[in-house]
Amino acid sequence: MAEYVLTHNKQQVQGLTLVPYDDGRFEVIVNGTKIYSKLETGVFPDSEAVQAALKKQAA
Repeated sequence: MAEYVLTHNKQQVQGLTLVPYDDGRFEVIVNGTKIYSKLETGVFPDSEAVQAALKKQAA
């Protein structure tokens, strides 16, 4: 997932931090705003879902 985000957003991403958790959470946070949460949706996102959330956040 990290590789996909970096590859498809080269010009927009200045940094990426991966934080491991052992409770099943997978969250994407952009500039302090949560744009995706597996805990809230119950679904691990595919790469396209994360990309769509990133584009929505950028708009």
